[in-house]
Amino acid sequence: MTLFSRIIAGEIEAYTLAENERFLAFLDIFPAMHGHALVVPKVETDRLFDLPDEYLDGLLLFCKPVAHAIRQATGCNRVNILTLGFEVPHAHVHLLPMNGMADANISKKIQVTLEELQAMQQKIRSFL
Repeated sequence: MTLFSRIIAGEIEAYTLAENERFLAFLDIFPAMHGHALVVPKVETDRLFDLPDEYLDGLLLFCKPVAHAIRQATGCNRVNILTLGFEVPHAHVHLLPMNGMADANISKKIQVTLEELQAMQQKIRSFL
């Protein structure tokens, strides 16, 4: 069972932003930017393009309102989607608030407190 499957199952606490029957969006606890979120399918598959078609078909539609809420909450120029996924063998995408190309480097991490994560979670959810 992957780390993300354990989060989906409720075994590990997460700063949830949105959820439906197929997907879960939550804040990255080691973010590259404030508001950096992950979206994971509720089916455990290592590679994104190995997901069933109905998951691939619904992924962007699920991400859209979450990305709009992140943009509103952070004031960034745009929220981009990154599909790297080597850290956890469970298909996922990053929703990354960005103001320029330099912000695309998710290997750099910022330090955030639990209080900052909670505040960002509440702020983003207020726009959903």
